[in-house]
Amino acid sequence: MDYKLTPMTAEHIPQIAALEQASFSHPWSVEQLQAELWKDNGVILVAEGEDGLVLGYAGLQVVLDEGYINNVAVAAPYRRQGVAGQLLNAFLRFGQAKLAFLTLEVRASNASAIALYEKLGFQQAGLRRNYYDDPTEDGLIMTLEFDHEIDPVG
Repeated sequence: MDYKLTPMTAEHIPQIAALEQASFSHPWSVEQLQAELWKDNGVILVAEGEDGLVLGYAGLQVVLDEGYINNVAVAAPYRRQGVAGQLLNAFLRFGQAKLAFLTLEVRASNASAIALYEKLGFQQAGLRRNYYDDPTEDGLIMTLEFDHEIDPVG
């Protein structure tokens, strides 16, 4: 399967919005996705297949030396083929160079996502009781700390 990783553009938004609808009980709106284009402290990275097809995406927001991974989603036909891992590995490479840690929240029942995060080195750092709804469920806070000092200004 051929695809490239690229920052989200306005052309990706309709497909990402559809994938949001298919993946999450509280999907981001087109307007929220459009607002992400103008943020200077984050990126939505897209796995783009042939003819501009969005296979998956992941978002990262950076505050000083902290990285917060938000939505990660892969279209159903492309799951379990390494797409999410490649997206997250790009954030790990960035994090290793620039951040003290990366963190994210995941539904406690999402065993496949948890297994991927653990494989990448994330560890459970906390629990948010009833964090999710539709259905109500706990959220696991998972964090990957990098073993180096970071200059948050540089």
